[in-house]
Amino acid sequence: MTAKMTAPGLDDPPETVSDEALVELSRRTPERFGEIYDRYVSEIHAYLGRRLDRQAADDLTAEVFLAAFRKRETFDPQRGAVRPWLYGFAGNVIALHRRAETRRLAALQRSAGADDDREHGHEDRVIARMDAVSTQGRLAAGLRALSDGDRDVLLLSALAELSHEEVAQALDIPYGTVGSRLSRVRRKLRAALGGVNPLFGGSDG
Repeated sequence: MTAKMTAPGLDDPPETVSDEALVELSRRTPERFGEIYDRYVSEIHAYLGRRLDRQAADDLTAEVFLAAFRKRETFDPQRGAVRPWLYGFAGNVIALHRRAETRRLAALQRSAGADDDREHGHEDRVIARMDAVSTQGRLAAGLRALSDGDRDVLLLSALAELSHEEVAQALDIPYGTVGSRLSRVRRKLRAALGGVNPLFGGSDG
């Protein structure tokens, strides 16, 4: 008896199918894109929440995945993986809500040192890697002063923990630009923080 032929991966258990294969399968079977959503929705939601706030994340996470779903035909695995590709859409959403991020940083700067129960955002996670809580206001001011592009590179690296290559894919910029921007941003923030490394704590030198 001849074995029944099926499309590669079509009937495989979801956990055994790669992200890239799922995007490919979703072009023929759209509901398979739901598995990409399930794999990354919590991560993308958390990232949006830290960059903006929880309410914004609740409202905008679906927009990220809807945009990715509509653009799934353009995904090219030769150019990178699905995870940074999704962060690229998240970046587009954040770019439309820059004022919300700026307000958040301004509020943190004003309330630096306050002992309250607010939900921690992306700036708090970076600050958590430092020894001195007193640097919080200066770091918020430093992040606020960065250009949009520099802030995106820093926070994709420090918050989302993307590699240089993944950051380059997410932002659609050259690999070398990621390193040069990170180097520039670190110098600026170290100067603002009196020599403290803004990513890992302690002093450089």
